[in-house]
Amino acid sequence: MAAPRVTMEVGNDGVAIITLINPPVNALAIPIVAGLKDKFEEATSRDDVKAIVLTGNGGRFSGGFDINVFQKVHGAGDVSLMPDVSVELVVNLIEDCKKPIVAAVEGLALGGGLELAMGCHARIAAPKTQLGLPELTLGVIPGTQRLPRLVGLSKAIEMMLGWKLGLIDAVVTSEELLKVSRLWALDIAARRKPWIRSLHRTDKLGSLSEAREVLKLARLQAKKTAPNMPQHQACLDVIEEGIVHGGYSGVLKCLLLLRAPEFDLYEAKVFKELVMLDTSRGLVHVFFAQRATSKVPNVTDIGLKPRGVRKVAVIGGGLMGSGIATAHILNNIYVVLKEVNSEYLLKGIKTIEANVRGLVTRGKLTQDKANNALKMLKGVLDYSEFKDVDMVIEAVIESVPLKQKIFSELEKACPPHCILATNTSTIDLNIVGEKTSSQDRIIGAHFFSPAHVMPLLEIVRTERTSAQVILDLMTVGKIIKKVPVVVGNCTGFAVNRAFFPYSQSARLLVSLGVDVFRIDSAIRSFGLPIGPFQLLDLAGYGVAAATSKEFDKAFPDRSFQSPLVDLLLKSGRNGKANGKGLYTYEKGSKPKPDPSVLPIIEECRRLSNIMPGGKPISVTEKEIVEMILFPVVNESCRVLEEGIVVRASDLDVASVLGMSFPSYRGGIVFWADAVGANYVYTSLKKWSQLYGNFFKPSRFLEERATKGIPLSAPVSSSSTSRARL
Repeated sequence: MAAPRVTMEVGNDGVAIITLINPPVNALAIPIVAGLKDKFEEATSRDDVKAIVLTGNGGRFSGGFDINVFQKVHGAGDVSLMPDVSVELVVNLIEDCKKPIVAAVEGLALGGGLELAMGCHARIAAPKTQLGLPELTLGVIPGTQRLPRLVGLSKAIEMMLGWKLGLIDAVVTSEELLKVSRLWALDIAARRKPWIRSLHRTDKLGSLSEAREVLKLARLQAKKTAPNMPQHQACLDVIEEGIVHGGYSGVLKCLLLLRAPEFDLYEAKVFKELVMLDTSRGLVHVFFAQRATSKVPNVTDIGLKPRGVRKVAVIGGGLMGSGIATAHILNNIYVVLKEVNSEYLLKGIKTIEANVRGLVTRGKLTQDKANNALKMLKGVLDYSEFKDVDMVIEAVIESVPLKQKIFSELEKACPPHCILATNTSTIDLNIVGEKTSSQDRIIGAHFFSPAHVMPLLEIVRTERTSAQVILDLMTVGKIIKKVPVVVGNCTGFAVNRAFFPYSQSARLLVSLGVDVFRIDSAIRSFGLPIGPFQLLDLAGYGVAAATSKEFDKAFPDRSFQSPLVDLLLKSGRNGKANGKGLYTYEKGSKPKPDPSVLPIIEECRRLSNIMPGGKPISVTEKEIVEMILFPVVNESCRVLEEGIVVRASDLDVASVLGMSFPSYRGGIVFWADAVGANYVYTSLKKWSQLYGNFFKPSRFLEERATKGIPLSAPVSSSSTSRARL
């Protein structure tokens, strides 16, 4: 691959075209930023250049700053590794240039790429160009000074905190983009169009009192929606600094990456501090970890090409089946939905229609696209439509005999190339396909509820699943906008296996006398959207009882069997499903703790009879979080040792996307390494002596802790073989 570079061509019309070349997205790598500085200085000094157009090669303007730099800084723990020539320095050079500069924007202009465009004196874009400032998702702040002056403070804050808004002077076809941009630049030079330096504008900022009111509301919103992410508040602080003290006071501090002390002003200081925070480390880790999931040894590296999957059958129109069907039809894959009778089929189709309508209502889908998606769906009561399907996804209840019967029937009804997938969340795939002779085509397609919304797709392979089938399902996963993570076959697979102690440890704490609602509050404060007991209400007690039985059977040496769920079921409660759970559910309001459940909890404690001396234990919020999540780390260690995941970072991605583990903490293994394997090990050892084998540290954790090896370090093949014995 050619080295990143910046080129310049001067036309007969006196317009210099400066082009970023760094495939695939023209990221602002160090050579690109340095090259931009050199080319702009050259164009400014040349007498034959009247105006300048800045563009990107290959139909993309720029995807922004090269975040590989963040990885180097985090790895070395040294912010001085940031480059000497910053994006902000180049943006200032552009804005203060004595010759007009127009940005010809196509494809995408994100982060530093959008900053470059905003520094130009006009912006011309092709249709469907993506604009955005995604730095907050990496734990740092975007440039904060120009956008408020171009689109107004409220819109700028919305865009920085996650919403996309336009700030383009004209939209033209891709074919006309450079031509129109050249003419626009010449018109600015001839004063036929305005020469706008964004930092000089104040007309869209409003009064200082209005600006402070907008910022006050934004701070409250950020505190509510991102309480553990300091970059959101820092971003607003820096915006206010620029508005109160003027554009250049704000932007000189925007020499974000410059090490020279004379430029180390407020925003630069904030940026550098944020880069070194665990928040930024975690978010950058998840970003790269998600990219790594697409590389699976002996699948993606052996020259196979994915086969087209145009028609998919889904068996079962319940909550999961209807969600899976929705995900496929929204992405132009024809779906045959099979049910056992007309009543269930109609209910499934109505659920799919409601899913699609909901997206239209929320503005995420146009009515035309919704109509087209629903045309891709057909309901059936038999296998007659299965003769030409490319893949079947079984999504019925967790019953081994039923699943085995279905797979035997599928083998006869489907063509020989058809992928035979199950959405089971716990059952061993070898058992599911035991009565078929097509073991190479059997695979797990484990979606998370709601399936058309949750981004994770756990692809479960057995030792006999063919590489072609794995690759095909990975490809389908990407088409339906999921992140496919390939995992091995065992009870619970990767995510549910690693997290089965999560709910059990919460129930164990209740039996030890800790308040249910305090547990949920502590977990929410840590960063998960809901606590384990609200999650229990949401999933339903019947589901919880069924999955607990599977894990109790598979891992009897380390399961805690609480009577809580059975007691709740006997009392006529089933969580949110029937409006009676640990919380009360009223339409239009948030769930509220139900005090009438307290006698049931007391009965649970009486039956468990594990409180030391019959008295509740005393624990801090921090200890609650650790006693719930360290057992998850412990089971994750077993998942790593057994080779259930390709790499530790795959489990991090799966925990973030499948269990809503906070992304800014980097995923379950990354977080455990940040806390320290030895601290996790000694804590679990102490609790196991006090409260039993549920907390007993795994062999893998003990070995890593005592030898000082990170949990995320690669597992040797001999360790994996030993773990499977």
